[in-house]
Amino acid sequence: MSTATPLTADSSIKTWLADPVGGPIIRDLLAQAGQDADVLRPVHRLALKRLVTLSKGQFSQELVDRLVARAAAGDVPAAADAADGATAASAASDADASAASDAAAVERPEWSERIDQGRFTGKTVIVTGAGSGIGRATASRIAREGGRVIAVDVSQERLDDFTAEHPDAEVVALVADISDDAKVAEIVAAAGDRVDGLANIAGIMDDMTPIGELDDAVWERVMRVNVDGTMKLMRAVVPAMLAQGHGSIVNTASEAALRGSAAGVAYTASKHAVVGLTKSTAFMYGPSGLRVNAVAPGPTITNIEATFASPLGAQRVRQAMAVLPDAAEAEALAASITFLLSDDGVNINGVVLASDGGWSAA
Repeated sequence: MSTATPLTADSSIKTWLADPVGGPIIRDLLAQAGQDADVLRPVHRLALKRLVTLSKGQFSQELVDRLVARAAAGDVPAAADAADGATAASAASDADASAASDAAAVERPEWSERIDQGRFTGKTVIVTGAGSGIGRATASRIAREGGRVIAVDVSQERLDDFTAEHPDAEVVALVADISDDAKVAEIVAAAGDRVDGLANIAGIMDDMTPIGELDDAVWERVMRVNVDGTMKLMRAVVPAMLAQGHGSIVNTASEAALRGSAAGVAYTASKHAVVGLTKSTAFMYGPSGLRVNAVAPGPTITNIEATFASPLGAQRVRQAMAVLPDAAEAEALAASITFLLSDDGVNINGVVLASDGGWSAA
C-alpha cells in the first residue's frame, strides 16, 4: 500500500490522519493507550514533527522517523506497539490537546506572520515570560520590528537560547521572579529612563481544582505570580510612563477571565483580577497618555501545562472544552499583543481583547 503524496515529518497531523496508511498507524498508536484521534484535533494543523518539541521529547524524533518509514513502507500493523501508543498519548496530552467536537470545518489558509519593519524602532519594551511560548513570540516580534527588548524569564537557559536566535537585535536578558520586589526593581533599572511598553505575559496554571478542594499552596502560588507579579510590574513602570507622557501596557488575561469553565478556581480568580488591574489602570491613567489593555488567549500551544488534581475539575472542564477551537500558535497571540502595544492601537484603552479563535462566542 502506498500513498499518492508521501508522508513526511513536515506533513500536518491532519494529513496523516486522513491518509489511508498514516491514519491507521497514528490511530493504532493512540488506541494502545486508550485514546482516539480527537485528542490531536486542537493541533491537527501542525506538522507531525512539532510533537517532538510540544511533548518535551516524550514523542521522540526516533518515533517520528519510525512513523515516516512505516508510512513509506505501507506498514499498517494489526496492533501497534504498546510503548509507542503510550508515548503518542503522552505527547498529545503535553501538547495540551483536549477533545474537541467533530463538526466539519472549512479548511482555512495557513496564517503566516507579517513583520512590520520599524514598528517598534526607538522603543523599549519589557516582556515577561520571554523565554518560551507567547512571551517568547512577543519578544521576538518586537525585536524583529526594531524594538529594544528587556526579556525577562525565570530560566537562564531559555533566555540564552532566545538571545542566540536574535543576534542582531537589542535584547537585554534578565532572569527574574516577577513577584520579587528586588527583581522588579532590576527589571525597571535594566530598561533605563524610558519604558514605552510592558507586555505582562509570565503566568502559571492551577491544577483545575474547584474551591471545595482548593489547597492554600496552589491559591497562593497562582496569585503570587499571576496577580502580584502583574501588579508589581505595572506599578513599577507607571512613573516612567507618566514622566514621558505615554506608554502602553498589555496584560495577559485568559478565557478564564471571561468565563468560569476554562480552569480551576485559583487560575480563574487570578485572571479576573488581571482584568480588574487592567481596567482600573486604564481609567486612572488614560488622560495622562497611558493605554492599558489585556489579551484573553484561548487554546494556545505554550509550555504551560494543565494538570488535573480533582476528578470533578477534570470532568467539568473537559466537558466545557467540547467546543474548543483549534489551538493557536504563540505567534498568533503575539500578533494581538504587539498590535495593542504598538501605536496601531492608539485609540484602544481598557479593552480585554479575546484572541481565542471564537471560543468566547460559543
